Amino acid sequence: MKLQPLADRIVARRVEAEAKSAAGILLPDSAKEKPQMGEVLAVGKEVKEVKVGDQILYSKYGPNEVKIDGQELLLIKEEDVLAVVK
Repeated sequence: MKLQPLADRIVARRVEAEAKSAAGILLPDSAKEKPQMGEVLAVGKEVKEVKVGDQILYSKYGPNEVKIDGQELLLIKEEDVLAVVK
């Protein structure tokens, strides 16, 4: 990847939401909520509790969305990470 986050920033890729509802109904893209879960691709030097490859839950309004080389990525401050999924 050509993107190196600075300080306490994290680069993540959003994990895709389910295409079906709990009742089995297929949902169109316009009806899906954006998931608040992502996979960490890179971390800044000041990040202490998250590492590359972790699955994270992040604050709904925390990340900045960027598009690099055709990929939609998220830039997230470490303080906006709510949890690491084990």
